[in-house]
Amino acid sequence: MIRPSARARDELREIRIQRHYTKHAEGSVLIQYGDTHVLCNASVVPGVPKFLKGSNQGWLTAEYGMLPRSTNERMQRESRGGPSGRTQEIQRLIGRSLRSALDLSLLGEYTITIDCDVLQADGGTRTASITGGCIALVDAINHLRNQGIVKTNPLKYLIASISVGIYKEMPVLDLDYLEDSNADTDMNIVMTEKGSFIEVQGTAEKGPFDLQNLQGMLDLGRKGIQTLIDKQRAALAV
Repeated sequence: MIRPSARARDELREIRIQRHYTKHAEGSVLIQYGDTHVLCNASVVPGVPKFLKGSNQGWLTAEYGMLPRSTNERMQRESRGGPSGRTQEIQRLIGRSLRSALDLSLLGEYTITIDCDVLQADGGTRTASITGGCIALVDAINHLRNQGIVKTNPLKYLIASISVGIYKEMPVLDLDYLEDSNADTDMNIVMTEKGSFIEVQGTAEKGPFDLQNLQGMLDLGRKGIQTLIDKQRAALAV
């Protein structure tokens, strides 16, 4: 079986991570999974949602959007009619995943917003958003610590995310658009640097998958995420 990109079944696309991409955000990362490019900005503001006021606990939320020409044809900006169901689902996934990496009780009553804007899409935009968003989050936390606002690091571990799937009856890692749009099964995996799962989203698009293929996808996802964690660590060391 030959993939459209000629990659091996367990091969990631080229991963590039550029920190401090914009000037003003407390954390800013441009992450590239091949031809998928996502800008992840982390912003810190004092205050928390009403349900957390007085709790001395922080909050993290996420927003996600695709620029009008991030795909082959121009799409309308969602701000005109509010976010679509797909966008809301992705935003919640990013927020849930990144909150799981934090001890919010150590953040104080501050809110961190992770804005993920897709500049160019070629599959895997939500997984790239989570991986890049985690690095932006680390830089935002470091900003709070350098300002003396946060005394103890609330980050429990790094997290990363990757897609896997069944393409032409074989488990493959890190689907690009051509594979994603023709896959028998599409799955997104979020894991910690310690090897624990945060979320697994899998759907049989063209037919059910068996336990052997499920295990194959999970194994590929685990391997890919370990590589992503290594790349996160390398980027943060610069």
